[in-house]
Amino acid sequence: MSAEDVSSLEAALVARIAATANEQEARREQAALLKNLSGQLKQAVGELSDKKQFGVHFNRLKNAIVEAVDARLKAIANAALEADLARVVDVTLPGRGSGLGTLHPLTLARREIEQIFVQLGYEVAAGPHAETDFYNFEALNLPKDHPARDMQDTFYLAGPDPMAILLRTHTSPVQIRTMLAQRPPVKIVAPGVVFRRDDDPTHSPQFAQIEGLLVDRVGRVSMADLKGTLLHFVRRYLGPDLGIRLRASFFPFTEPSAEIDMSCVFCRGSGCRLCKGTGFLEIGGCGMVDPEVFRAVGYDAEEVAGFAFGMGIDRMAMLKYRIDDIKTLYEGDVRVLRQFS
Repeated sequence: MSAEDVSSLEAALVARIAATANEQEARREQAALLKNLSGQLKQAVGELSDKKQFGVHFNRLKNAIVEAVDARLKAIANAALEADLARVVDVTLPGRGSGLGTLHPLTLARREIEQIFVQLGYEVAAGPHAETDFYNFEALNLPKDHPARDMQDTFYLAGPDPMAILLRTHTSPVQIRTMLAQRPPVKIVAPGVVFRRDDDPTHSPQFAQIEGLLVDRVGRVSMADLKGTLLHFVRRYLGPDLGIRLRASFFPFTEPSAEIDMSCVFCRGSGCRLCKGTGFLEIGGCGMVDPEVFRAVGYDAEEVAGFAFGMGIDRMAMLKYRIDDIKTLYEGDVRVLRQFS
């Protein structure tokens, strides 16, 4: 075997690598040559009795292939850089503007609901997320043994009763704070985030709620006014052809109390799978303010009357925008939010 035979083989292998057009081809050629290197060497120089000499030639060719690949990759990178630098760039072109954000569907729903009630003469009121037992329970006529006070339903933060600090379970404490701060008449809506120990597919430990309160002199507020207010809201928010019904229920802070049902927005009251064939969807609760609540805030229950109502903003947003999974509102998917731009 002559040195010329090995040199000729080396030159042929290096030429194959130099002919590759890009990094992917160079890598594929390197793998193929190294895999068949032993066979190519035997074919070029014949069988060798001296295994040591064969190993020397093999390592020489292997190193030559690796060096040729490195050189080719460097040449490809340099060529790409030169091509990039040779491009003509028009520096007078305007830059790419950043995309504008959009309001979250919950924000859109809250603002629209607020606007409907503001046009009816209501004021928007707010209160703290952390409340005492008095504002969240006691002043609202919830007895000490009421299930809502249990640790399973309420996030308690600190302190013994009745000064326990907790995350509010509804926005009703805003009603108590407002009545303590002013004399009748009172006409407010209280939107905000509330917290409960719920963690299952149909509930969330944090959700948005809006409540309304109207208090005036006896004879100027009735259950008929409450129903008319709710009917006006539903028709303004979801459609003029929708109706509502009030089903008798119980809440500690209202008497009489009722659940609010509205005509199904999907079947328009004819009955479908989503409304379980009833033609109605439940959206909240309402009732006439219980006299015990008035006494807790220093109002004369013989002279004033009022009604209160509450509903989930999440639920109303889902009905408005036809969202079938509450998780969609909280996942922060930009593809969803862009639909509300």
